[in-house]
Order: sequence, then C-alpha cells, then structure tokens
Amino acid sequence: MSNDSPFRAEPTARDEAPQFVLPLVVHIEKADPPARTDALETSARAVLVMLSDERSLGDGEWAQRIRDWQDARIRKVVRRARGAEWRKASALPGITVTGVSAEVRVFPPVPLDGWPKELAKLQVSGTDLDDPAPPPAPDPTAPVLWLNPDLDMSAGKTMAQTGHGAQLAWWELSDQERTAWHAAGFPLSVRTAAPGRWGELTSSGQPVVFDAGFTEIAPGETVAVEGHHRVLAAFEP
Repeated sequence: MSNDSPFRAEPTARDEAPQFVLPLVVHIEKADPPARTDALETSARAVLVMLSDERSLGDGEWAQRIRDWQDARIRKVVRRARGAEWRKASALPGITVTGVSAEVRVFPPVPLDGWPKELAKLQVSGTDLDDPAPPPAPDPTAPVLWLNPDLDMSAGKTMAQTGHGAQLAWWELSDQERTAWHAAGFPLSVRTAAPGRWGELTSSGQPVVFDAGFTEIAPGETVAVEGHHRVLAAFEP
C-alpha cells in the first residue's frame, strides 16, 4: 500500500483535501435483525456496487462526488434504521443491496458535515448483531476479508472496515477482473482470522486496511484481503 493510502493513520496530503464520507444504512428491525456475518458481507458488496455503478463512473451523476471522496480520507459510516426511518432513507438516491437476511443501503458520498437530515438523525450505536450459528468455511474461489482477531468492534464499525477491505480488493484488479467480479455478483466472504494466522496474513503482501482511529479503536490493522487474484480465474465467463 502506498504511503499516501487513505487507510493509513498518519497525516498525509489527503487530510488537506475537503473531507467526504460514504454513508451506509443497515436495516435492523428489533424483532428480526440480520445475522452479523451476512451484514458484514452485504456491507462490503454494497461498497463494490456503488464503485461499479454507472452513475459513479466517467461523467455519471455521482462520479465527481466519488472522485472527491477518494481524493481525501476514504471514510465510511454505518448507521441503523428500522420502520419509517428505513423507508425514508430508502427514498433518497442510493442503492439497496440485499444478502441472505441483511439489507444495506449505500448512498453517494456527502461532505463530512453535510449529511441529509434523513440520514443525520439515524443512530450509529445499536448495531450489535450476532450469528445464530458459526459461519461455514469461506468460499475458496472468492476473495476473503479476514478480520483482526484481537479487535472487539461493533457490527457497524466492522461493516465499515469490510467495506474498506472490499475497496482495496477492487483497486487491485484490472478492468477485466472488475467486470468479471461485477458480473458474478461480487461473491466474497468475511471471517475472523485465527490468532496464529493474522501475522501471516498481514506480512505476506496482501492488501491490509489500517484504520485511522477516528472511532472505537486505536489506529492499526483491521482487515486483511486474501484471494483478490482469484476473481478472474473463478468468474470469467
């Protein structure tokens, strides 16, 4: 990763640019919350869907905001909504991505202090989610976003981190590989690394997210991206 990476903690030229944030809203009803791992994977896919959407590319209506966001610190903030809150958020321009049990709506970047009122009033807290059963082994043909086993993050914070990891994987790919991954529906897995394997993952040249430490945790490594090179081999038509 370059020394000017938006995922490093130390100050860089990116900090001098106007700051934007990518809002994500997860649908959490009290009586029927999504499974944690499904929410983490759906959040990661939502970031990829936004990056690949035609409105985010070239002269698309969201393209300038995407460029401004990527020229600065690449912040992502996850908030929760239910009932009428979710319906109001869903009426704003954005994209809803669904998993098995999770729904995440991603919105084009907004200025750090310029959130739409429908999103600004949503809560960041209260995104604690659980898995009803241990997740199965990850798909060996698709990228895996490995979480740092030494960190205790809320589901919302972790969803932002898996979004960062997916974005790092995206940046590593050629246009052909991106097209293949997009056509396949962005398959990926999110799992927590075994304690003994985390050091191997972060020292083997894999893309790694370094959180800047703005919320919840101290600056440091949060997600290691493994298997981005499998995309074309597994999903090329």
